[in-house]
Amino acid sequence: MSSPAFPDTLQRKLDTLPEGPGVYLWRGRDGEVLYVGKAKRLRSRVRSYFASDFADSPKHRLLQRLIADVETIVVPTEAESLILENNLIKEYRPRFNVRLKDDKSYPSIAVTLGEPFPRVLVTRRRDIPGARYFGPYTDVGRLRRTLAIIRRLYTVRSCPDNLPGDRRERPCLDYHIGRCKAPCVGWQDQADYRRMVEDVVDFLEGRTQDLRAKVREAMLVASDREDFERARNLRDALRWLEKMEEPASVEVIGTGDADVIGYARDGDDAAGVLIRVREGRVLGREHRFLEGLEEEEDPAVLSAFLVRYYVPVEGRARRLVVPFPPADWEALRQLLPEADWTVPQRGTAQRWLQLADQNARHLLESLRIESFETEERAEDPVYALGRDLGLNVVPRSLVCVDISHNQGRDTVGSLVWFEAGRPRKSEYRKFKIQGVGQQDDFAAIQEVMTRYLTRRRDEQLPLPDLFVIDGGKGQLNAALESAEKLGMGGIPMVSLAKREEEVFLPGRSESIRLSRRSPSLRLLQRARDEAHRFGLAYNRKRRTQRTITSELLNIPGVGPTRRRSLLERFGSLAGVRSASVSELATVPGFSTALAERILFHLNSAP
Repeated sequence: MSSPAFPDTLQRKLDTLPEGPGVYLWRGRDGEVLYVGKAKRLRSRVRSYFASDFADSPKHRLLQRLIADVETIVVPTEAESLILENNLIKEYRPRFNVRLKDDKSYPSIAVTLGEPFPRVLVTRRRDIPGARYFGPYTDVGRLRRTLAIIRRLYTVRSCPDNLPGDRRERPCLDYHIGRCKAPCVGWQDQADYRRMVEDVVDFLEGRTQDLRAKVREAMLVASDREDFERARNLRDALRWLEKMEEPASVEVIGTGDADVIGYARDGDDAAGVLIRVREGRVLGREHRFLEGLEEEEDPAVLSAFLVRYYVPVEGRARRLVVPFPPADWEALRQLLPEADWTVPQRGTAQRWLQLADQNARHLLESLRIESFETEERAEDPVYALGRDLGLNVVPRSLVCVDISHNQGRDTVGSLVWFEAGRPRKSEYRKFKIQGVGQQDDFAAIQEVMTRYLTRRRDEQLPLPDLFVIDGGKGQLNAALESAEKLGMGGIPMVSLAKREEEVFLPGRSESIRLSRRSPSLRLLQRARDEAHRFGLAYNRKRRTQRTITSELLNIPGVGPTRRRSLLERFGSLAGVRSASVSELATVPGFSTALAERILFHLNSAP
């Protein structure tokens, strides 16, 4: 690469750069910040941008053409340069840096711990001094139910008063309906209020075991007093608490505390996930999407996620599990001197990491399904797909078929319906594969297509404009054969092979390759990924049912109805094992004696 020409003022700055660690800012002709970087040695790093052996790429060539000035800031250590770089990127949001999306579309719950009498708020911003944030919540319904439980169980104030400075002469309506103890008029002191807020924080972190016992006891007391309205509210709260506990019960993996970082990347987008493990239980998942990753290596992206998201979080565990060594590892160790870093290859930590990575991949898939990029909006993907595939009919409706299995077991089929490029979940279908299809993907495809087409024909329901089969030429031929046998051979079908994103069409020996950025391929990918997600969820459900059923089959007094009740309440065999006798006894149809027998059998089994 030839050295570009630049102004004399910039040349003089390059000649007088300092040697120590620091941060540099490349600026354009109008003074805008193009890129913020850090360096162990500023002089050699900054000058390397114009060396003949500097990495040649479109991104670097464009940056070089736009550079008009450089600004450097010297700091004592490399760790401090990481912090300063992070702060400057947040301030300027340079176009050439990796950017951490702030998820403004997703709300969080904020507990304003910086106030003497904290409040619990819903917010899409994270700028409240001293606040502790939980979320973001991608499921707004779950957020609302969580807030409803907090309001039923705790008397957290909802007023915006600046307490204890602002005092009222008489309490507001919340006090009279039992939702506040009126700290605004001095009827609840600060120490008692803060203890209650600590319970709220424990609840939001997922530590609900002690709380469930308290709620159950209060429910029984209210029932004995014939305060049935209060008992009903507490019963509903208890059910939600038990539902919140289910994910933690399912994911009991080993023992101990850890913060586990998951990572997944798809081209220029990536997702970083933080899973908090406490006493072997997964208590929560937090995530951020990253963008602007062109030509950035994965270690550098992971380092950006750790510095800009993980370092500022509160309540970190001592053990930190990461998928691979990040860039600037030594500097990060200085920022987190108390952390015990682990890059696991086996054991419990590896299982935690697999769970975190799985969550990161799922989030990326969801991002692709639920959001349209700007260039996709420029052209209707449905019309583009019809044109690119040479279809006679615009595929306003399409279905995608996928097969999921667990090493040849629990094989299921999934079918998702897209209407005008968007999921139509009322038309989703799932299939429990029987016969030879349990071991043969082609036979499984044929079974799904035969059952689906026969049902649509018999019920005189409309067929979609296009069938998309997840797989290659073999899967497509299997689906076509099923349609031919039913006398429905004219149905438009294609298949999408995931490895190279090849599209196979009937009657063509060679595949076609759509542009990676084309709306047509994006629509096919969204449908394929949604079918995979839907099928995988059904496969896991069947596997969970089989596991818990097989362990409970030999317990006297536990038949199909009781096994189903245990599965609905505790979610998995691990959830049943971790439950107490009193928790099992609360399941309808279970006694204390039966609960003791179940736990004795499970805990004594090899």
